[in-house]
Amino acid sequence: MRNINTVKSLVAGALSFALFSIAPQGFANNDLPDLGTAAVNTFSLEKESSYGDAYMRVIRSSAPVLNDPVLNQYITELGNRLVAHATGVKTPFYFFLLRNDEINAFAFFGGHVGVHTGLFLNADNESQIASVLAHEITHVTQRHLARSLEANAKSSTATMAGLLGAILLTIAAPQVGIAALATTQALATQAQINYTRLHEQEADRIGMKILVEAGFDPEGAADFFAKLATRYRFTSKPPQMLLTHPLPESRISEARNRAAQYPHRYIPDNLDFQLAKARIQVRFSSYSEEAATSLFEEQLDKNSYNFRQAAQYGLALALLRQKKAPQSETIIDGLLKEDPHNLFYIDTKTDLLLERQKFDQAISLLEREKRLKPTSQVINLNLANAYIEAGQPKKAIPLLEEMIFLDKQNQLPLLLLSDAYKKSGNKAMEHYAKAESLALAADYAGAIDQLNFAYRLSEQNPLQLARIEARIRQFKQSKRALELL
Repeated sequence: MRNINTVKSLVAGALSFALFSIAPQGFANNDLPDLGTAAVNTFSLEKESSYGDAYMRVIRSSAPVLNDPVLNQYITELGNRLVAHATGVKTPFYFFLLRNDEINAFAFFGGHVGVHTGLFLNADNESQIASVLAHEITHVTQRHLARSLEANAKSSTATMAGLLGAILLTIAAPQVGIAALATTQALATQAQINYTRLHEQEADRIGMKILVEAGFDPEGAADFFAKLATRYRFTSKPPQMLLTHPLPESRISEARNRAAQYPHRYIPDNLDFQLAKARIQVRFSSYSEEAATSLFEEQLDKNSYNFRQAAQYGLALALLRQKKAPQSETIIDGLLKEDPHNLFYIDTKTDLLLERQKFDQAISLLEREKRLKPTSQVINLNLANAYIEAGQPKKAIPLLEEMIFLDKQNQLPLLLLSDAYKKSGNKAMEHYAKAESLALAADYAGAIDQLNFAYRLSEQNPLQLARIEARIRQFKQSKRALELL
């Protein structure tokens, strides 16, 4: 399915700065609170969830969040595999991707973990990506951000509200926000370094345990650290990840020592990781159409790939991007013969069929796969899109509504639902779905305007009118709450 991207500008680097560069003032090392204890005194899990939801809405409005079902399902399944082996999990996790070639990942309130596509571009295997995710998951389970905020509020004149507002400001307006953080907290550089190292050491230690128990290579963390250190040792502008996650030689050696404590075992690379990397290289990186094609043609000519299938898949995507659909489809059909239920291949095959308006074939393929994978967002979103493209929007509506009920943070089903209602002639619900999508991007004013349109078009439906009135009240409350952050 083609990417639908409704957000425009990039501020994720500033978010990482805000979340992991918060400096407690006036702490000696032995005065630091214990890490990993059961609760933070004044910052409840309920508050964390509320702030996390608000921050995520702001990110959707201002950063290039990927609405790509294949990549979203991949990163979610990989993240959840790691979370299943974490301890102290007190909140659901939500993993998302940002289109940014910078090497970075970050975590914040409410179990939100963001990953830059640049991380995939620079990782060699799935264990390296998993090591970064395990580290960020630990930041969440150990509540490092909440502890940092509480320490700041206790040790300086800064208030918790001021610190939280500064973080939100950094997300919305990076330069202003960073200045606000510095002013609000009167940053103490040495204390910042000491406190950050404690968090990073704990995230490295516990993250390694999660990584190994989830079945990944413990050397993944050290290998990725070493790769970054070698590449950026002499650069004047290191990647954002090395600014927010310092990488001295001692950290690499500690990662090696931790890995050595586990029995050595061979962990084969994962095809889905290489497929995801190829998809990002073609669709969500700085590669031109010609460069992407040349990259995979060269890999296939020289047999310089981890998986032949991933190189072929990348070439198929590059050819499709160059409007060479017949050549692309020949490759995808060959891959589907080898692995007929692979979601990466099915997604691209669907694009090819819809491009040639072979709607019945696309729907038949997806309905068959839905019987095997009834909860797959890749299958369900592609099927809903195929119904809409085929002029059967009413079939798409219940499918999308079920997806929205199960995943209230996913904006793509709402965008498709608005289109489905529009093409089915239900203008009131078209505006209602638009309102929900705008609210997910923190545009409560726009959402309320859409609900007012929906209200005027629902005069003959008392139940719908009551539903809309209730939602307008909720959005007004959410708008006020966001303004107070």
